[in-house]
Amino acid sequence: MASDKNIRQLSVFIENKTGKLSTVLKLIGHNKIDIRAMNIADTNDFGILRLILSDTESALSILKDNEYAVAITDVIAICVDDTPGGLAGALSVLDAEGISVEYMYASLSDKGDAANVVIRVDDNEKAAEALMAKNYRLITDADL
Repeated sequence: MASDKNIRQLSVFIENKTGKLSTVLKLIGHNKIDIRAMNIADTNDFGILRLILSDTESALSILKDNEYAVAITDVIAICVDDTPGGLAGALSVLDAEGISVEYMYASLSDKGDAANVVIRVDDNEKAAEALMAKNYRLITDADL
């Protein structure tokens, strides 16, 4: 069961061919689902599109209906000071607790002095507790 400290991330496996990414994004947009954060990692043959959305469950259903390989992953998201070393401080907290970061990506914040960062770690609950103990604000699905 997902913790209320987690955010649900949708991962979509897509061919690395012209037009494939825009087709996925059009499906999401036409269904009035807002993209809150996005990252794509690619190889020569395929990409993994990672999305934080306003309606993850609907996007999952829509993309499955259109024969895309999709998965939902629980990640955490934090708000860090938008200053040099702001993210390094948060990562130092995770390092001190022995928490491994698998990947991360940033999204725009509505606050000019902060940045939002989505982080995939090996232990979401432990990471969330450690970061909150050091006064980092977690962003949850409810915030979206």
